Amino acid sequence: MDARRLLGWGLVALCTACSGAKQAVREPSDPGTGGSGAVARSQSLDSEQSGSRRYVDEALGFELIQPGGEWILDQTDEKTPEGLAIPVVLRHRSSGAQVVLQVAPAVATPAQFAERLTVGLRSQPGFVTSDPVPLSMSDSAVGFDFAVGDNVRGRVVVRDGSPGHVFMMLATWPTTAPDEVPKTVNALFESVRPLPVAPEQT
Repeated sequence: MDARRLLGWGLVALCTACSGAKQAVREPSDPGTGGSGAVARSQSLDSEQSGSRRYVDEALGFELIQPGGEWILDQTDEKTPEGLAIPVVLRHRSSGAQVVLQVAPAVATPAQFAERLTVGLRSQPGFVTSDPVPLSMSDSAVGFDFAVGDNVRGRVVVRDGSPGHVFMMLATWPTTAPDEVPKTVNALFESVRPLPVAPEQT
C-alpha cells in the first residue's frame, strides 16, 4: 500500500471541497439513506444544539455527533482502490461550508499523513498552510489550518482510528461564513472517535 497514493486522494477530496466552499448547498431529498448498509445508524441526542444526532458506522469503526440546524449529513459509500473510504460528507446549507471524513489504512502515522498533506497543499497554487501541531483529542492527533487566497479557509485533522486505520477530517468554509461555522467544525472534529473494541471472548 503506497501512502503517497492515499495522500493524492486526500488532496483531491480537499481541493474539491475548496472549490465548492463558496457555493450554496442544496439539501438532499433523503439525507438519511446510504452509508455502510445496516451498520450505519444515527440517534437523536438530548443536546443544547437542537437537532444534533449521534452517527455510528460499525463497519468502519467510528462515531460522530452530527450538528443540528443547517448541517446536512450525506452518506456516500465511496471507496478508492487503495482502500481509502469516504463514508460521510457534512455540509452547511447557507454558508457552503463542508466537512469530509476519510478513513485510510494506517500505512503512516497521523503525524506523517498531516506532514505530507501540508507539503502537498503548499505545492498547490494559492494554498497557504500552518505547520501541523499536536491536538488534545487523542495521543496521536495532529492538525493544521490553511487558506486558499482571500476567500476560503480550512482545517485538517488526522487522528488514530479504528484498528489498522487513521481518520482524516478535512473542512473548508468561505471567509464570509459566520463565526459559528468554524466553531461547529472544531466541535465536529472533536466528536469523531473510534468505536470501543469489544474484548475477545475465550
